[in-house]
Amino acid sequence: MRKVITYGTFDLLHQGHINLLKRAKASGDYLIVGVTSANYDRYRGKLNVRQSVSERMDAVRKLPFVDEVIVEEYEGQKIDDIIRLHVDAFVIGSDWVGRFDYLKDYCEVIYLERTRGISSTQLRNAKHPIIRMGVVGTGRIANRFLQESKFVSGITVEGVFNIHEDSAKRFAEKHELAFYEADYDRFLDKINAVYIASPHDTHFAYAKHALLSGKNVLCEKPMAFSGDEVDELFSIAEAQGLILMEAIKTAYCPGFQRLISCAKSGKIGDIVGVDAAFTKLVPMSSRELRDDPYSGSVTELITYPLLAIFRLLGTDYEDLHFTSYYRKGHVADLYTRLILDYPGAAALAVTGLGVKSEGELIISGTRGYVYVPAPWWKTEYFELRYEDPSENEKNFYKFAGDGLRYELVEFISQILSGKMPAESQTISRAIADVIAVFRAGKRTRVLLRPDRERPSVSGT
Repeated sequence: MRKVITYGTFDLLHQGHINLLKRAKASGDYLIVGVTSANYDRYRGKLNVRQSVSERMDAVRKLPFVDEVIVEEYEGQKIDDIIRLHVDAFVIGSDWVGRFDYLKDYCEVIYLERTRGISSTQLRNAKHPIIRMGVVGTGRIANRFLQESKFVSGITVEGVFNIHEDSAKRFAEKHELAFYEADYDRFLDKINAVYIASPHDTHFAYAKHALLSGKNVLCEKPMAFSGDEVDELFSIAEAQGLILMEAIKTAYCPGFQRLISCAKSGKIGDIVGVDAAFTKLVPMSSRELRDDPYSGSVTELITYPLLAIFRLLGTDYEDLHFTSYYRKGHVADLYTRLILDYPGAAALAVTGLGVKSEGELIISGTRGYVYVPAPWWKTEYFELRYEDPSENEKNFYKFAGDGLRYELVEFISQILSGKMPAESQTISRAIADVIAVFRAGKRTRVLLRPDRERPSVSGT
């Protein structure tokens, strides 16, 4: 008898799961299914699992072609199970190709092409609906989103849109999606939620069209380039009974949320200063530094420092001004320092592309301060530090994968609850307003070497 084993969470069991299990059974005579425990799901970064392990095991056990169900509880258990149960073949979906090649030392490893496209009827569940998502864009962040979505229960990513059909087709084939489209309306007709990861200058138009078409929208930063545009999008979403969310992964990761709570709890006294930096080295020929008015370090990176500043000090600052550094003859800033003045407090935001500095976050208080080392926007560790070092506190939190799974879970939660937090709307508008001031060239001082030309800005 040829024994076959496979593993998964199998939350909200649907036709895609069933198809995979049927084909796994066809690879042998006896099918063993390992269902992950809640603790193991948390360990491996699987989020938003809605059913208990017993509910998930019962659903799998009822399938007539499943012979045995076990619980997967720890890393490395697959090897132990294969040896203990005398397994001949390990079967898993093709979206994990290569990930389990190490098991070839113990049994045959088979990667099965996953089911492309699950009908809305198959996904309809009054208590636990599953969201059909589509992706706008085929760049780096879109590719990361597809990988991260594997770790979030309650969604299925079905298709991709790109005005360049060849790019859309390659992306769909790579990620085994059900469809690709170069026509935005046809794309929207096939999904009920959209993730927008296209170039910055297209975010507003794509988001507005999707909302007016009745789709929930998760939009990469910056959502828009003015506060008025942000308000317009949220007004449409509210009128349509839809969810609109800016995809700022840091805002929803456990470590950052705990960091904000600690800082605002009074443990470091009154907050009088926030210094936040985000810089990275990229080639001068990179997308982020292309020669157009939507590029540069502020447009690309300032959302993260401003998120921390606005969460800690609010959005009612009194004044702001920038100091920026440019290349000869180019409009993209390589390095910018933004100072925000508040009543009784001040904040500094630093961004850089092709210019590197320490990417730390420091929150200064009247009793102590919070120190978060780089990369603080992937918060895994922070310290509360005091005058007496014996009182210092160290905090550790897991940051899973690229972090996009955290924003995706929040997006699903908002869809299911039908509520958009007011604070996130306020912060999205405030971020867009700051970017608008910068792009207008107001309150900006430009730094250039003597042999470099000054870029065209006004009101400096």
